[in-house]
Amino acid sequence: MRLGAKVWLALVLTAVSGRGAPARLKEVAALEGVRDNQLLGYGLVVGLAGTGDKRQTVFSAQTLANLLERMGVSVDPKAMLVRNTAAVMVTANLPPFAQPGTRIDVNVAAVGDATTLQGGLLLLTPLKAADGQVYAVAQGPVVTGGFLAGGGGNTKTMNHPTAGRIVNGAIVERAPPSEVASGTLRWQLRRSDFTTAARLAEAVNKQFGGSGRAVARAESAGTVVVEVPKEYAGRTVEFVSLVENLTVEADRAARIVINERTGTIVMGKEVRIAPVSILHGALTVEVRTAYAVSQPAPFSQGQTVTVPERQVGVSEEKARHVALEPGATVEDLVRALLAIGSTPRDVIAILENLRAAGALEAEIEVI
Repeated sequence: MRLGAKVWLALVLTAVSGRGAPARLKEVAALEGVRDNQLLGYGLVVGLAGTGDKRQTVFSAQTLANLLERMGVSVDPKAMLVRNTAAVMVTANLPPFAQPGTRIDVNVAAVGDATTLQGGLLLLTPLKAADGQVYAVAQGPVVTGGFLAGGGGNTKTMNHPTAGRIVNGAIVERAPPSEVASGTLRWQLRRSDFTTAARLAEAVNKQFGGSGRAVARAESAGTVVVEVPKEYAGRTVEFVSLVENLTVEADRAARIVINERTGTIVMGKEVRIAPVSILHGALTVEVRTAYAVSQPAPFSQGQTVTVPERQVGVSEEKARHVALEPGATVEDLVRALLAIGSTPRDVIAILENLRAAGALEAEIEVI
């Protein structure tokens, strides 16, 4: 959507003031230590139909020479001109508690000047974590989300053919260091908030706390500590399953998100606006310059010259007035702005001015 378009999009999210929709605890918090681990590897894709790395990418030839040497074939990298191979970087996310033999997806992206990885085959590639240990190995045919067709300077490219994916292309060889504490559990909120942390601890105590006994406490805006009750000793997994399915209402601050490039504005219904009067108009000044040719009379001593002719036009729209009563919500603002035919740029300017005037009780985030 262009910023100058007469039609703009405003998404109004229905919610109770200050509260979000009820959600399970697992959707607003995660257990500390239970997390993904990123893997990285460097490999070689073969089988490309002349679309691999060229002479300028020297490391792909060196990689191929090293691979052939381990197989008993000695070749000088400088003497090779192979265009069916491409050096790639391979990435993957190792999920927690993944056991050896588990298959995971991998992403493959060209490093050199290969034009496409379509139809290529990734050779055995070790995938390492930040500690330098190999946790998985990847191999298999690369599936690209785009293509490259044509040749001789007349080509057609769709999406990104130099990046692809291999579904279940890696096999886990080493289990990641994931474990669940047996005595004390620490839950980390995905979005830090004091109110949400307090509600989370209250929900756990209401379900598992006894008379005057609290098993959960909010340590900070982002962490809630839960003690495993004695009746669940040795059954931590069962206790975690019960806790993560508790219902919690996450609190959030009122926020308006603006995408100035597309003109999209997302506002929550809980956004409140103080009594304010908005007077908005537009002044347009247009300057045009036209070049006219001045031709002298025949047999005269004059010269042909170019004379600039400037035209200045000024137009001003009538100011449009919007009045908001006490207790007005963002819905009232949306209706009022639509009624006067505001464009996305007008709405963005009005919202920023309302925030600067202290009449808008919300955070504005421009992306």
